[in-house]
Amino acid sequence: MSRDFSGYPVLSGSDLAAGMDFAVEQILHVLPEFTEKFEKAYSEDGFYQPTDNEDWTTGFWTGEIWLAYEYVLENPGRFEKGAAARLKAAGLTQVDSFYDRIVNKRLVDHHDMGFLYSPSCVAAYKLTGNDKARKAALLAADQLLTRYQPKGEFLQAWGPMGAKENYRLIIDCLNNLPLLYWASSEAGDQKYRDIAEKHIHTAVKSVIREDYSTWHTFFFDPETGEPDHGATCQGYRDTSVWARGQAWGVAGLATAYRYTGRAEYIPLFEKVTEYFLEHLPEDLVPYWDFTFTDGSDEPRDSSAASIAACGMLEMSRYLPEEKAAYYTDLAKKLMKALYEKYTVKSFEESNGLVLHSTYSKKSPYNTCHPAGVDECNIWGDYYYMEALTRLSKDWKQYW
Repeated sequence: MSRDFSGYPVLSGSDLAAGMDFAVEQILHVLPEFTEKFEKAYSEDGFYQPTDNEDWTTGFWTGEIWLAYEYVLENPGRFEKGAAARLKAAGLTQVDSFYDRIVNKRLVDHHDMGFLYSPSCVAAYKLTGNDKARKAALLAADQLLTRYQPKGEFLQAWGPMGAKENYRLIIDCLNNLPLLYWASSEAGDQKYRDIAEKHIHTAVKSVIREDYSTWHTFFFDPETGEPDHGATCQGYRDTSVWARGQAWGVAGLATAYRYTGRAEYIPLFEKVTEYFLEHLPEDLVPYWDFTFTDGSDEPRDSSAASIAACGMLEMSRYLPEEKAAYYTDLAKKLMKALYEKYTVKSFEESNGLVLHSTYSKKSPYNTCHPAGVDECNIWGDYYYMEALTRLSKDWKQYW
């Protein structure tokens, strides 16, 4: 790597504690409004509005509640009496909602079952043993299998199954697959694992470009299953690099290695991560697309920094000591940048945790709907807390 990161400060122990303390206080503060309801995918003028459990993002809010619950159990003297019980009750109330959603198949015909059910129901089952959470997560894994396309061997992201305009995968899905591995282990059925590994193999071959940047989405021929072409929905243009997509690649490759142990994924992780790091602006928090850098007036996507940090911390668990220390150090530097200049500092400023994210920004060349530009977003808040949790202990992850 040519870029020198040695001069950047790392997140200290006191920073980590202060960051988690505020995150938990914020969650407790807003819990009355967001127990029966969920936080919307992105804030509006800095504040999340309540929404029903219908979007692909709601699992991240429940995941924040479970991360807060874990932290309060370990640090009870820092919070109000009964805080852990409040958080547990809220998390289980939301489990009921997720169970109802999957039983009634309400807006679940897409590939984001992992984002929905791993940080909500798998987490609840691991932390509390709740049987309804287990049942909901297994049903969600079954639902995810319905997105599998044998021609091409991948999980179709969106749209009617087999439709040519939607015969594609997207890079995000690597991070949905832990649900299938969990289900395979929990149900004692290899079919979940088999499909997860087929999808990983197809995705790794198709979404990583020759320079180790990534496509957001990749299309296949529905007649033959052969690779067709890459494109973007949320990046600036097809040939640019969507920053969050690259971060999903960092995290997704770390997860792929965790579950498969395939040695060839290590150098791919290193190269995809290097591309991400080399294209960061001076303050280490990316613009929404890597087309833009220092001096641009385009918005940032702070969520990409926390997602990438989580990926580096995950992969560091499996690497030799020197490389593990290298990626852990970089993750601490990304988190320091977020903590110092991008996090919410008071209840009055926002009811979220991390500012300056971008859900989707319209450009002259992409097909996305503009939403949540320069706002908090729910997965950015979640992955910020997950990264802090990973740095604070040997975390038994939800994924």
